[in-house]
Amino acid sequence: MKSYSKQQLALRNGQDKPEIWVAYQGLIYDVTHSRLWKNGKHYEHWAGQDLTEELKDAPHNANVFLKFDPVGKLDQ
Repeated sequence: MKSYSKQQLALRNGQDKPEIWVAYQGLIYDVTHSRLWKNGKHYEHWAGQDLTEELKDAPHNANVFLKFDPVGKLDQ
């Protein structure tokens, strides 16, 4: 699986490139086709970043990522 830097992830924010990606626990997920991530925003969360810490405050758990295909690993 290909690795991406935080800077590369940040470009997939729904504004700079056509892909919309988010990271969770070291994996990067493509949420481009999710209606909940239109324009790179999902409630108060923005695409192009690591959402691992933010998931604690979300009304759902990590199983939400099972709907999406991982496209790579996040370099730490």
